[in-house]
Amino acid sequence: MQMLSRVLDLPPENLIKSISAVPISRKEEVADFQLSVDSLLGNNDYSRPDIQVQATQLAEKLKCDTVVTEISTGQGTVNFKINRELLTKTVLKQVIEDGSKYGLKSELFSGLPQKKIVVEFSSPNVAKKFHVGHLRSTIIGNFIANLKEALGHQVTRINYLGDWGMQFGLLGTGFQLFGYEEKLQSNPLQHLFEVYVQVNKEASEDKSVAKSAHEFFQRLELGDMQALALWQKFRDLSVEEYIRIYKRLGVHFDEYSGESFYREKSQEVLKLLDSKGLLQKTMKGTAVVDLSGNGDPSSVCTVMRSDGTSLYATRDLAAAIDRMDKYNFDTMIYVTDKGQKKHFQQVFQMLQIMGYDWAKRCQHVPFGVVQGMKTRRGDVTFLEDVLNEIRLRMLQNMASIKTTKELENPQETAERVGLAALIIQDFRGLLLSDYQFSWDRVFQSRGDTGVFLQYTHARLHSLEETFGCGYLNDFNTACLQEPQSVSILQHLLRFDEVLYRSSQDLQPRHIVSYLLTLSHLAAVAHRTLPIKQSPPEVAGARLHLFRAVRSVLANGMKLLGITPVCRM
Repeated sequence: MQMLSRVLDLPPENLIKSISAVPISRKEEVADFQLSVDSLLGNNDYSRPDIQVQATQLAEKLKCDTVVTEISTGQGTVNFKINRELLTKTVLKQVIEDGSKYGLKSELFSGLPQKKIVVEFSSPNVAKKFHVGHLRSTIIGNFIANLKEALGHQVTRINYLGDWGMQFGLLGTGFQLFGYEEKLQSNPLQHLFEVYVQVNKEASEDKSVAKSAHEFFQRLELGDMQALALWQKFRDLSVEEYIRIYKRLGVHFDEYSGESFYREKSQEVLKLLDSKGLLQKTMKGTAVVDLSGNGDPSSVCTVMRSDGTSLYATRDLAAAIDRMDKYNFDTMIYVTDKGQKKHFQQVFQMLQIMGYDWAKRCQHVPFGVVQGMKTRRGDVTFLEDVLNEIRLRMLQNMASIKTTKELENPQETAERVGLAALIIQDFRGLLLSDYQFSWDRVFQSRGDTGVFLQYTHARLHSLEETFGCGYLNDFNTACLQEPQSVSILQHLLRFDEVLYRSSQDLQPRHIVSYLLTLSHLAAVAHRTLPIKQSPPEVAGARLHLFRAVRSVLANGMKLLGITPVCRM
């Protein structure tokens, strides 16, 4: 770095983003770092051959020294090979010293201001199905919150429940007709869902049921004590149940809020819109906001029903304003499926025209749709069904594999490995892509799956257990010069860049493919670099290497929301 900054006459911090670790290649042994001449010059009007000349000239000015043993040029890059022993010592020392912070202390993140970030995710509807979209929102939101937290930001995780609206009119009426108190206490989500399905059916056939549902919701909106008490019971029991299920997923929230909290505040929002002359009444008696300013029907957003009750959009406006008051956030991220893209565009736009300049700090992270997730009992109704199915199938898989050791808690292991499988399948592609879910593919133990990651972690853990850590005080770097070792070290070098990419675009796939490659490299090294029959010095050095791999593997898995297992 010093040498480069001298030759180029640039401060070292200007070089950080232009230098990157070289991705490992199966075909040849590659250099360790490359300097991109293009990004260094910063202006892209150079023609390609010219870049090549620049790279060659720069390479000629640089000298090898005790650190850099070889300098060459690639396409528009200058490549550096680092003294092998120094590379080994530095990387392993760094991984072991930094522990769970490895990669996060990189210069790529230096000078990163600490921000207050609100992430709203999961957000199921009480009494309606907890469908697969909510599952995606839950694991993606958890990943984003984990990543932001790891980078030192102050993160607030909010679960914004669908706990208000016309469905509660139906539910209140339905419970009075078909509800059972003991069923509600023993399995609230299931029972409320059954009642909801039944009352919907009745309401479509019998006008008086629909009418009393409407009246019940109006009573709720007006604050009728009896109606509210019943609603509160539905909500409390549901939240309790959710907390228990999220715990199985390894997910927690700092706040359970919901549309209900904003029923009064959404009236204030309507008054505010009105005072700014933005509310328009329609013939039907509803109130709308015209976002185009010229009556374009595609950009009209309805904010009030004809009977004066609030809508989803109104409550979202009230919630955003309230959170700004409460948390004074630098960024607020909403994680929902891409079907809500327009809704959020409109909400952010309305905040902007209401004069809230911080609307620019709100961001929607959309994701695609999953098709075909069914359990053996049929369609997925609740998250719990998915978790039980994962555990069941994983236990059967583990039972069929002969190498499975006797586990103290096979249920828990099955759940953790199964969740890893689910998360990795979900995170492998772009979040926006739709995909076809397949149980068989999720649970393959060979290939690029979560099962393979967990298996690798457990195997490396058992090496440490078997050979103990007595070796791990000091080690001889000269013992780690085989190509398999060097590949692993070069790959470990890149971890910070991968974290950086994910922090820029909030896509977990960079981390996923990095961890899968790391596991493949570890599998090759495990076969070719034995510890058992090796001289103590060699065995010690190899153990060091494997311990570093396990540590980075565990760090990456935890960011993704996976709990690494030590036996399977």
